[in-house]
Amino acid sequence: MTAARNVQITALVAQCRLPAIYRLRLFCEAGSLMSYGVKTDKLLADAASYVDRISRGANPAELPVQAPTEFEFAVNQKAARQLGLQLPPLLLARADAVIE
Repeated sequence: MTAARNVQITALVAQCRLPAIYRLRLFCEAGSLMSYGVKTDKLLADAASYVDRISRGANPAELPVQAPTEFEFAVNQKAARQLGLQLPPLLLARADAVIE
């Protein structure tokens, strides 16, 4: 529900000058400082795999329950500058994506 309002939420948080971290990268792309969460494209691919198995006749009760295994960390440098923050180089090096 909040993902549909990501632009409005990040704008409000930025207006309050609060550093924030979200679980979806789209918030970071919309202007938040950081995001750390499951890779949504991998999650959707895994879900599609389950749909494929079920449509081919697999019993859903016999399919294993899977937890996410791939996560991504994104940092928004522009948001950091707007907040007056200088992020450590090691933090930027560990990020999967650095948004300028």
